Amino acid sequence: MRLDLCTWREVEAYLKQSSGIVIPVGSNEQHGPIGLIGTDALCAQSVALEMAKLTRALVAPTLCYTPAPFNMSFPGTISISEETFQQMVEEIVTGLASQGFTKLYFLNGHGANLAPLKRLQEPVRRPDNCSIRIRSWWDFEPVNELRRDFYGDWEGMHATPSEVAITQATHRIVEDVSATQAPRKLSADYMKVHAGDKHGPADQHRRDFPDGRVGSHSALARPEHGEALLSAAASAAAHDYADWIDD
Repeated sequence: MRLDLCTWREVEAYLKQSSGIVIPVGSNEQHGPIGLIGTDALCAQSVALEMAKLTRALVAPTLCYTPAPFNMSFPGTISISEETFQQMVEEIVTGLASQGFTKLYFLNGHGANLAPLKRLQEPVRRPDNCSIRIRSWWDFEPVNELRRDFYGDWEGMHATPSEVAITQATHRIVEDVSATQAPRKLSADYMKVHAGDKHGPADQHRRDFPDGRVGSHSALARPEHGEALLSAAASAAAHDYADWIDD
């Protein structure tokens, strides 16, 4: 159930039964030649809505304006500073907690969101009555088993075939012959150092990865892969949410 499609009376009734809410968080940034700009937000929202069907949780509007400065040399990317993002989320948390939403489950789809989101778990940054859990849709082992089976090392870091597959299943398929050529494969050391979207300045990033893919062969994506990934992520997240709410 989506918060933005509810009336205030429906939300008031929900709060008599549950204090939990799922908050999808993504980004608006380039995702290579066949990935949609909203991929991170669309994936997080899709998983959140599917897990809500299993848990009857309320789903907040997706947060899509987030830090992505390294992709600003690609048209269509919209980035805000990490400080602005963190302040915005802190105010959202405070507002929701004041109404009775005391268990906030962030369902993330963008690596650069993780550091500011995790700071929200510090007691000084959230109301005393509020508990926060942060999960990325790829955190769960059933999801990672599928990613390994489908793509192996070609999952890469950005514009991944797994996230493109989910948007193919839920939104649209884009074809571009240039994407059929594999990008430069990344070393394990590179991926470790740059995990969490720790990339350089925008112009340097586009120079190093001119089509936007960072070690990810997105042309391997298939909509049927996306359906399987979405189902696995939603099921795992639903169990994680339910266990947390009941704890």
